[in-house]
This record gives sequence, structure tokens and C-alpha cells, in this order.
Amino acid sequence: MNENRKQKINEHIQCDPFARFLGANVEILKPGHSRVTLTVTDDMVNFHGNTHGGVIFALGDMAFAAASNSHGQTAVALNVGINFLKATNSGDRLTAEATEQTAAGPIALYDITIRDDRTGELVAKSQDLVYRKKEWFVPNNKGSS
Repeated sequence: MNENRKQKINEHIQCDPFARFLGANVEILKPGHSRVTLTVTDDMVNFHGNTHGGVIFALGDMAFAAASNSHGQTAVALNVGINFLKATNSGDRLTAEATEQTAAGPIALYDITIRDDRTGELVAKSQDLVYRKKEWFVPNNKGSS
């Protein structure tokens, strides 16, 4: 993949309004892989004072979306499930990594892990399926659009 194409894909993914709203940052983006970070704020906790599950889910989903769209082809989720393994709190910095495991035609499987940066402990894990549409938001090397 040429550098100009990689830059256009990165710019497209970095423009996610919901990610900006949450303060999430795509730190690594390469074909089939992404790393997204977020610092939990006081507005992101539940009534127990722990990070709301929706925030953790959203962070994992952002990493999944970035990785699955990192080829420049429009990709949409088919199935997303998450297992919550450890509570976190306001002030904690979380990192989600998504990695493509297998791709067969338009369907691809991704592993997503979310970790507490301070301890390195696994906070949540999911395996998600994506469907790649025929549309390319950045033309591929063969000139498809």
C-alpha cells in the first residue's frame, strides 16, 4: 500500500465524530490492525463509580472499526460481543487493540483486547465479525471505487 493511500485511509478514520466526543485517539493504524486509547473521565463512570460498560464497548468497537476499515474498503459489523473482565475507574487510561485473524471473501474475524495501561491487565475481550462491502472509501491499488 502506498503512503498517500495509507494517509487518506488514516485521515478518513481519524475524522470519527464519536471518537472525538469520547476523546479516543487512534494511535496505530495499519492494514488489519489498530490501537485506540482513551482516558476515562468522571462523566464515563456508572453509579458504582466504575467505567461504564458502554464506554469500554465503544472503545473496543472503535478499534474494531478502525482495523476493519484500514484497507480502505467500507466494512460494517455483522456481530460484536464483549466479555468484561476487570473494572476500571475515572482517570484510568485504556488501550484497545484490534487484529484481523482471518478473512474469507467479504467476511473477516477480528480479535479485540482492551487493557488498563497502568497495570497491563485485560479489561475486556471480544471477537467480532465484519462484512466488507463492495465500496472503497479510498480506491484500492486496482483503481476500484
